Amino acid sequence: MCGIAGYLNSLETPAESALLSRMAATLAHRGPDATGMFTAPGLGLAHARLSIVDIAGGAQPMSLPDGGPVISFNGEIFNHIELREDLMQRGRCVRTHSDTEVILHLYELYGADCVQHLNGDFAIALWDRRLKRLMLARDRIGVRPLYYARRSNGLFFGSEIKALVAVPGIVPEPDPLALDQIFTLWFPLAPRTSFKDILELPPGHVLLAQAGREAHVSRYWQPSFPDADEARAPCDEAAVKDELAALLTDAVRIRLRADRPCGAYLSGGLDSSLIAALAARQSPEPLSTFSVTFEAADFDESAAQQTMAVALGTQHSALCCPFDAIAALLPEVIRHAEQPLPRTGPVPLYMLAAHVRKSGVKAVLTGEGADEVFAGYDIFKEAKLRRFAHRQPGSRRRPLLFQRLYPYLPRLSRQSPAYLSAFFSATSDMADPLYSHQPRFRLAAGTKVFFSRALGDALKGYDVLDDLRSRLPEAFHRWHALHQAQYLEMTGLLPGYILSSQGDRMSMAHGVEGRYPFLDPRLVDFAARIPPRLKLKGLTEKHNLRDIAADLLPPEIRNRPKQPYRAPDAALLRPSGPVPQALSEAAIRREGLFDPAATARLVRKLQSQSSPGTRDAMALTGILSTQLWREQFPHPSGEKEAPLREMAGQ
Repeated sequence: MCGIAGYLNSLETPAESALLSRMAATLAHRGPDATGMFTAPGLGLAHARLSIVDIAGGAQPMSLPDGGPVISFNGEIFNHIELREDLMQRGRCVRTHSDTEVILHLYELYGADCVQHLNGDFAIALWDRRLKRLMLARDRIGVRPLYYARRSNGLFFGSEIKALVAVPGIVPEPDPLALDQIFTLWFPLAPRTSFKDILELPPGHVLLAQAGREAHVSRYWQPSFPDADEARAPCDEAAVKDELAALLTDAVRIRLRADRPCGAYLSGGLDSSLIAALAARQSPEPLSTFSVTFEAADFDESAAQQTMAVALGTQHSALCCPFDAIAALLPEVIRHAEQPLPRTGPVPLYMLAAHVRKSGVKAVLTGEGADEVFAGYDIFKEAKLRRFAHRQPGSRRRPLLFQRLYPYLPRLSRQSPAYLSAFFSATSDMADPLYSHQPRFRLAAGTKVFFSRALGDALKGYDVLDDLRSRLPEAFHRWHALHQAQYLEMTGLLPGYILSSQGDRMSMAHGVEGRYPFLDPRLVDFAARIPPRLKLKGLTEKHNLRDIAADLLPPEIRNRPKQPYRAPDAALLRPSGPVPQALSEAAIRREGLFDPAATARLVRKLQSQSSPGTRDAMALTGILSTQLWREQFPHPSGEKEAPLREMAGQ
């Protein structure tokens, strides 16, 4: 796992080694073990290495001996052993045990289509010396980040935006449309980022560029589901269980491949417990597990974590995240996330990654992806209940079922049926393709009432939900409602927030690589064909995974109700405590993104409460994180950016 950066400009331009060095230096946290560079006229590749596989032979940038393509690669190709064996049977001379060399050979055989053969998490920059062509590629789901910016003097790219703003002429100007997207969806819609004219290569895409020509971006993969009638067809549940268990076991097996021991995150929930159990069985050394705990019982899962650690006999280490640390570390977290955050969840994971690194572990297996791939989130149950209630809008009994949705939110479950029915009925239009997610969008959009008049003016005429609808695939309307909701999660929140702000950016801030068995492409494709009734059985989420867990986990873990990972947003502002400087009226007015008077009223309200509501807590987190984001990424000249109206880029 590493950081990559580089540029492509006129092939007559001399090499810019000093620029490459500056770009690579911003990524040192991603690759603290070594740095490498390759330059040619008009082309530069830089690499900051975190050595996990083939420590001796995997240095980058790497090329083949015959002067073929050159690569700077961030990630792991988990099926590299099988690919290497196939390459050697084809007569290819593979010199190292590195997965990087495997990509080079595959490129020589298949060109840009080589990505179709890769089972892994990757961001690739490859220079084809014969065609004088740069290829940028990103893994299917979007585990590893890759950003780029086009300027008159060329194309620049990097694993993080920090590498791009090290380039003269690339300035970190806020993008108003991205802010509107973040405070509705939780993330910007790729290729847009929180900064104007700095783009993200979307997951499952390849970019091909040649000097003096327009870069071409194309999709090579996206989630796909069977038509609704096919999804309802009978199937052999026992056969599904057997194949799913085999795929998951193998996904864990190949993600334990490393020249140094891998660990595992253990939250105490079903997903991470399954991964840890399979890893403990297959790990060549005793498995180390890691978890984060909280002082507040509402957020803490330490009892379940300890139960699993004892059951598996792992070398377990827990890190307690005190409330004060969340506020103290938020600026650092924003620096690594590179965008505003709607929740404080990334902060404890940032702390946990630091703890893992200090323990000597560089790679951890995690349970992320299971909720999206196997319909585990409450939002899937919620949508199912909303549809059920809407079919009989006058029913008094059906809304009572909403009380069963969130047992970890007692305040909500105590509300009246009438309140719950109104709360969850964000829209009665069940034909809306975004029906499943409307309550989440409505809750997140509460932060937008604090936007300044200038920001509001810059957003006039733009509808983020219409934008999202316009991007849905043609087949979307033919899918089962659960599959539609899964698609929205797998292509939205998962890469846009879970794998980035809570995943790669927090772990790689400390040089720790996260590995995600549930996102193995074979598993994802197989799960898409599993009938919805085997994923969400009644109101029991991830039924098929619980079936597998019967042979692996203690009953109290296997049958434990879903408790999503959460961190206390209220920790950012204690009652009657000091107000962060970033929330002062002067600071709010200076940045011009929020209304100073409305923000001051929110701060006073929260200071008077010991337990603020979710909407207010999210608004506080969003405003504070945005202010800190502007502090972390100021305009390099110190001047104010162009008026918001001009920056919208509509």
